[in-house]
Amino acid sequence: MIDLEDIQSLTDFQRDAKKHIQKLKRTGKPQVLTVNGRAEVVIQDAKSYQKLLDILDQSEAIAAVRSGLEAIKRGEGEPAGQVLDRIRVKHKIPAAS
Repeated sequence: MIDLEDIQSLTDFQRDAKKHIQKLKRTGKPQVLTVNGRAEVVIQDAKSYQKLLDILDQSEAIAAVRSGLEAIKRGEGEPAGQVLDRIRVKHKIPAAS
């Protein structure tokens, strides 16, 4: 969660960007930057951003697996052997002996 105590103006960030970037790296927490008193952007260090992307990717994969399992419970889908047979026929791949 974004720390609402760590809100800075864009002007302040620009004035001492190096200090702000060091803090971002040290804490790993994002920072809200404002323009004319309104929150406009959120910045964070690259390592923390990559971690966030990894978590998002994992969450999406879990959601996809859950969706697939629910489809199977509803009787949707097809046995893997039938799918593979259809692919072999479509692409003229000989069956394994």
